[in-house]
Amino acid sequence: MTSPTASESAGLTEDLTRRALRLVLDRTTDMAESTLRVPLHYYRDPKITEVEETQILRRTPLAIVPTAQIPQPNDYVVRTVLGDSLLVTRDRAGTAHVLLNYCRHRGAQPACGSGNATRFTCPYHAWTYKNTGELAGVPGKEGFTGMDRGGYGLVELPSQERHGFVWAVLSAEGSIDIDAHLGAMGPELAQLDYATYGYHDDREFVSEVSWKGALEAFAESYHFPFVHGESVIGQNTVANTSTHDTFGRHHRMGFPFNWISNLDTDPGDTWDPLMNMGVIYWIYPNLILANSPVGVEILDMLPAGAPTRCTVRHSWMAKIPATSDEQRTVYDEIYSQVHAAVRDEDFAMLPQCGEGVRHGQHDHMLIGRNEIGVQHMIKTFAAELGVALD
Repeated sequence: MTSPTASESAGLTEDLTRRALRLVLDRTTDMAESTLRVPLHYYRDPKITEVEETQILRRTPLAIVPTAQIPQPNDYVVRTVLGDSLLVTRDRAGTAHVLLNYCRHRGAQPACGSGNATRFTCPYHAWTYKNTGELAGVPGKEGFTGMDRGGYGLVELPSQERHGFVWAVLSAEGSIDIDAHLGAMGPELAQLDYATYGYHDDREFVSEVSWKGALEAFAESYHFPFVHGESVIGQNTVANTSTHDTFGRHHRMGFPFNWISNLDTDPGDTWDPLMNMGVIYWIYPNLILANSPVGVEILDMLPAGAPTRCTVRHSWMAKIPATSDEQRTVYDEIYSQVHAAVRDEDFAMLPQCGEGVRHGQHDHMLIGRNEIGVQHMIKTFAAELGVALD
């Protein structure tokens, strides 16, 4: 069974659940048309990694932070993306900004951490900036006679807030059109309504594996019984079985939970896809959104200075925001479990893949028909990079 396109997919409706149930009952999965041979240099060539950063990652909209991480006027958070320190703010009118967090005087960083503030003061010479990026104060201003203060604000990157995320392009000279970037994926994200979720926690770490290889771990369930056999992922999910739908360069995968088969004998139960499968989106180029009945894991993977090294940022949002300490404690436990699966299972195995890519003397790896999501990722990147595939 091959993967439908977005125009053929019924969206997050019971039809998706019916498709997944049929795969489970038939003991099969959505399949690619053939196996795929991928040359090892696709993962380990430094020239390809440089092109990925300069021509893809710095020119394509990236989800910088969830809306729920800066929900109130004057909220802000600082994060590093591809080595750039970014100050993400929400001004008093509610508009989000993505600013390069570098003072225009000598380059120190005016902001750190997160919180709620209308002003940020550089620790070096105390130049002060508004949370819109405008330069607000210069000590010893007589030393800067003739300076046009309006021309020395923090550099603002092109950004838009859509579908529960603040997106930006990492080039001040670039442009951004999220609706065009997401295409048919936009209505799916709108249906999920992430802007109403509650931001809970995040962790970031470095792993010795290609950022593309890291993304691929979230595009197949072939590995579930072997890597996740002792955790809730392996115990609750049907292995090597998934729906797959393409949305241009993006895709959606549905990994059925074990209990989906109950619908065959008791069709009165809920047919809501989010209650019967893990619904995972890949938003090109680097974002994974792994939905469960109670929340969503947000993972973004980026190269970290070498072809087989990446940064991983793993966040979690609750569908129902916590309003009590008891609820927050429950969410702490949920996040602890899902992060352990990512850190101690997926990213305990993936560095071995990185080692094999670095030192392997075979000329290609073989991606199975059952790894249809992985194939879609590879074909999408290969088309952008001009990498030949067999």
